[in-house]
Amino acid sequence: MVSLMAIIYEAIGIIHTPYNKVEGMPIQPASRNSAHGLVELYPAYVDGLADLDGFSHIFLLYHLHQAQFRGLTVVPFLDDASHGLFATRAPSRPNPIGLSLVPLLGIEGTMLHVGAIDILDGTPLLDIKPYVPAFDDALDVRTGWLETSGQDAKGRRADGRFRSEPE
Repeated sequence: MVSLMAIIYEAIGIIHTPYNKVEGMPIQPASRNSAHGLVELYPAYVDGLADLDGFSHIFLLYHLHQAQFRGLTVVPFLDDASHGLFATRAPSRPNPIGLSLVPLLGIEGTMLHVGAIDILDGTPLLDIKPYVPAFDDALDVRTGWLETSGQDAKGRRADGRFRSEPE
């Protein structure tokens, strides 16, 4: 028997970027259109930053607060065909959790300076994890339907198809 369980998370900070609207944002951190950003950690969590400055890259996990779940198949930014949601990185998800790997440029108090950001300004931060190549390196990687269309990710921008406000 399948049971649904409510899970509640509290933001540990807020992400500040130059992107004030979904349209025109880069769709992945590797985009040549990505920018520098600031991750503001709430003061209650500052002790958790101890030793993080020794890492060059971090994963940001965040709540996609402007995305709306629209179903289990989507037409992602990099294709014109519909795909199963879990075979995409589309923000329209049952649990709108975002994940970005970004370079950590520096830490000043509760502020983390990061590069290559692809996140909407004001996005609630859920967690920070260090990138560790020995843990995160995958061998013999396949990228499914993205084998052909994924090469174009660096130049693409979001068009607003997954946001919560009506167009």
